[in-house]
Amino acid sequence: MDQSLPTSSSSKSENRRSKSKSLQTNSTSKASLVMGFFSCLAWLYVAGRLWQDAENRNLLAFLLKKNSAQRPKMLTVEDKLTVFGCKDLERRIVEAEMELTLAKSQGYLKNQLMQSGAASTKKYFAVIGVYTGFGGRLRRNVFRGSSMPKGDALSKLEEKGIIIRFVIGRSANRGDSLDRNIDEENGVTKDFLILDGHEEAQEELPKKAKFFFSTAVQMWNAEFYVKVDDNIDLDLDGLVELLQSRRGQENAYIGCMKSGDVVAEVGRPWYEPEWWKFGDGKSYFRHATGSLFILTKNLSEYIFVNSASLKTYAYDDTSVGSWMMGLQATYIDDSRLCCTYSKQDKVCSLA
Repeated sequence: MDQSLPTSSSSKSENRRSKSKSLQTNSTSKASLVMGFFSCLAWLYVAGRLWQDAENRNLLAFLLKKNSAQRPKMLTVEDKLTVFGCKDLERRIVEAEMELTLAKSQGYLKNQLMQSGAASTKKYFAVIGVYTGFGGRLRRNVFRGSSMPKGDALSKLEEKGIIIRFVIGRSANRGDSLDRNIDEENGVTKDFLILDGHEEAQEELPKKAKFFFSTAVQMWNAEFYVKVDDNIDLDLDGLVELLQSRRGQENAYIGCMKSGDVVAEVGRPWYEPEWWKFGDGKSYFRHATGSLFILTKNLSEYIFVNSASLKTYAYDDTSVGSWMMGLQATYIDDSRLCCTYSKQDKVCSLA
């Protein structure tokens, strides 16, 4: 009796272990079946999408091939010019560029200026433009008393081929007392060249060079065009003698040539807002000082023809100097035109 009890208890324990193992085996088999089922579904989904994409590509290829004959061809530049009606315009632009190049080689549209009557048919020796402003009446009177003939003497000088005019623009408020005072003064002295298209202001001074040379070359057919400030004591006979020695020299850019550092600090005298264009060295190119410089007719006509596209800087002398850089201008450095220097045979000096 005592020996049978352990045997029965051991049998029951073994039965429980076998049942537990069978349950674990059954659960593992079910999980594997479920995973396999979902894997099959996923494979079928991916295969279906790939098959659908392949069918779509085949369909698109078929449609493109079917409609290839009806597709518009790729337009070339020539086709586009023809379609937009620009072919003839392109031809005319090329012809115009060729004519302009030829005209410049013959003197920057000299023939066209003369045929249009833009310039006077009478030939003059020199046009001297004296830059002045609204507050410069006293300086003008001093200049008239020292360097510029008056009345009949001025007319006789013009008969000899020399034109002298005070050059001034118009007020920002057109027709105000500033403009009226200049008109009244000119009515008495008749020695002004009034630039109606130019606004007279210090910041507009570089543009004044464009207006002066463009207007002067249209009004008077001269050999030389001279810019001088109204605070300069000018030796007119000495200037005429200097110009006489330079007759026949085309493309001459004459003056007291200089260069110098470009001022980049705001507030300092001679500040150049576009200083960064002059490179790391920040040095101006060679140019004539603004007190007095001279251009021959060809160079003046070049300014007239190209005035709309010529770049101006902070000052008129550097602006004109920049225009001369791209031309075959002959630079003539004459110390007699250095108005701030002390020299016996100088043509000008500060008044």
